[in-house]
Amino acid sequence: MPVPSIVVGQSGERHDPPAAAEIATLAGDPARLAVERCIAELRAARPVLLTDEKGDRWALAAAETADADLLSFFRRSPGGALVLSPTRLRYLGRITDLPLGFDISGWSDRQIADACVAEQAALPSEIVAIGAAGIPAIDLVKRAQLAPAALVAPVAAGDAAGLMTVDAASIAAFHDRVAETLTIAARARVPLLDSHITDFVVFHGGDGLKDQVAIVIGDPDPSRPVPVRLHSACLTGDLFGSLKCDCGEQLRLAIRNIAGIGGGVLLYLDQEGRGIGLRSKIRTYRLQEDGHDTVESDAILGFGPDERRYAIAGRMLTLLGLHEIDMLTNNPDKIGAMERAGLVVSGNQRLLGTVNAHNRKYLATKAAKAGHRLESLQLTGTF
Repeated sequence: MPVPSIVVGQSGERHDPPAAAEIATLAGDPARLAVERCIAELRAARPVLLTDEKGDRWALAAAETADADLLSFFRRSPGGALVLSPTRLRYLGRITDLPLGFDISGWSDRQIADACVAEQAALPSEIVAIGAAGIPAIDLVKRAQLAPAALVAPVAAGDAAGLMTVDAASIAAFHDRVAETLTIAARARVPLLDSHITDFVVFHGGDGLKDQVAIVIGDPDPSRPVPVRLHSACLTGDLFGSLKCDCGEQLRLAIRNIAGIGGGVLLYLDQEGRGIGLRSKIRTYRLQEDGHDTVESDAILGFGPDERRYAIAGRMLTLLGLHEIDMLTNNPDKIGAMERAGLVVSGNQRLLGTVNAHNRKYLATKAAKAGHRLESLQLTGTF
């Protein structure tokens, strides 16, 4: 049915229908919208169009989710390449500080998959020029919480053929841009086992539109330093009591300690596996079964030792009216992140869990390779 040229309101007044451009403004920040839509496309195994900082255009797909048709397209495309992160490349013996692209025209689907995530894998011999596309391509795939391996192919100027389009600058600014627009969506009292006076505050607008949660424990006084714990979600530890880490124990210790000193805030951040996502975290667990530590396992898959970002956490605390905090953490990086977010960190209390036969190597690795302050724990010897 054709759209009427005139719309009659309830009061009888006559209006012209809104123009498409006017409706588009209601969608919000175009740069943020482009990244969010492209994240969804990559996770759904569909390609997107990337414009790099030099203005060159690239078809882009996540290698992890690419089906046989997509793999065939990138193999056949002139200049098509498999792009791997510097961390993955260093593990495979190629020393570099930048992502590199490789010619996969003669490679099978299995060889491509192995080059992306396998513990033992070869690399194609021919490097393909990918210009300035490597960094934003890997960054966007990581934002989608997929393995940091991308398929790219140059695209001529002209019609994007219906592909979602994003530029490199929007990808680089995405996390901070999301933090700026975060809002409180809901708040309600939820009594907990260790703190009967507890409010759950849900924030709308996190990375990929994932909600983030603050647990306000007791009655914190914002005129004084407020105890704060930044806790990244850990499904296996927090919910199921996994013995491979100390996350669940730290979560419960933080709530108990904050309640015991009169009140504070715990931010429960949706950054599973130090920011790599649940599926990649479980892959690292499989690699740890073969003797690799947690940092090595992340590197095998192409991730850095900690992929988390904390601008959203700083914004959450600011929206809660906090300015000066005492942090409950063993991780100095979290302290620095909150200071960069504009908060005053006036104190730090460590949260030390229990060492067991399953988490000892994990904790020792965090102390030795990630700088976590775990000096008082007994991390050597046997049970």
